[in-house]
Amino acid sequence: MAILVTGGAGYIGSHTDILLLEAGFDVVVLDNLCNSDPEVFNRIETITGKCPVFVEGDILDKAALNQVFTDHKIDAVIHFAGLKAVGESVAKPVMYYQNNVAGSVNLFEVMAQHNCKRIVFSSSATVYGDPASVPIREDFPLSATNPYGQSKLMIENVLRDIALADPQWQISILRYFNPVGAHASGLIGEDPNGIPNNLMPYVAQVAIGKLEQLNVFGGDYPTVDGTGVRDYIHVVDLAAGHLKALAALSVTDAKGSLTHGCQVYNLGTGNGYSVLQVVSAFEKASGRRVPYLIAGRRAGDIATCYADPAHSANKLGWRAEFGIEQMVEDHWRWQSSNPSGYKA
Repeated sequence: MAILVTGGAGYIGSHTDILLLEAGFDVVVLDNLCNSDPEVFNRIETITGKCPVFVEGDILDKAALNQVFTDHKIDAVIHFAGLKAVGESVAKPVMYYQNNVAGSVNLFEVMAQHNCKRIVFSSSATVYGDPASVPIREDFPLSATNPYGQSKLMIENVLRDIALADPQWQISILRYFNPVGAHASGLIGEDPNGIPNNLMPYVAQVAIGKLEQLNVFGGDYPTVDGTGVRDYIHVVDLAAGHLKALAALSVTDAKGSLTHGCQVYNLGTGNGYSVLQVVSAFEKASGRRVPYLIAGRRAGDIATCYADPAHSANKLGWRAEFGIEQMVEDHWRWQSSNPSGYKA
């Protein structure tokens, strides 16, 4: 069975590639390498003894997409490809709508043309906006506070409309929270271009001395210590959730009819940790001090966000296995072994 992984050279995609290969799938990766490095494929081969087929291309290029489906018999798609920085999306909204939304519509159109109607979509907890309460369930109201979140919500709505129009489509929408950590080998991990946008790689680069200090955006939120609280999930747990969501698309009833339709799943631990709690855990794991400065709130951010993962446990048989200690230990192993990421 061949799986197309868009954005499969990226952080979450590469960890998912490994689990797919280990499970015996044929993996085709489409990635434009805008926020990734082809060295990741050498690392994947070292870990698994196998290497995905890699096609350098962009979901905005419909001809390139069509060629992938022509050259390979794709049975299902896991769709990661997209821009993902909240702050950048506020500054450059058109770029986010063009890349994320228009690119996804291109993908769905080409899939339909090739009669490939099974997809796992990488959405985000940002579609919940500023939730009225926590933990967050899948049936909570949807409203994004920034263009990145809006782009994810738009794509979700497109997929729901596609499923209504054509019941042959089988769709898993995964709203995940804050992926962190790295593969236990220390060979692959998060390797952002330039200054990291996400907390954990930023903290790691401060700990190793690449960055001077952490700016903590907001110290006056109504939380345990005034800093933002998030549900951090180990990237390997997250990758495992994608395989569970993929398997759910093939479930049939007694008559052999597909039964999944379009469903949404939270992928989170159900536990929230503040920025300063993450800093403390990282200092303990690394033995390094992480200096920080409390700064003003960042546009589009919210105070508290963590999942209710019960639906994913009940329907997919998936639960996060790793706690915050393992997350920071694995992230530090990756960062300390690869201080410049994939670049020698």
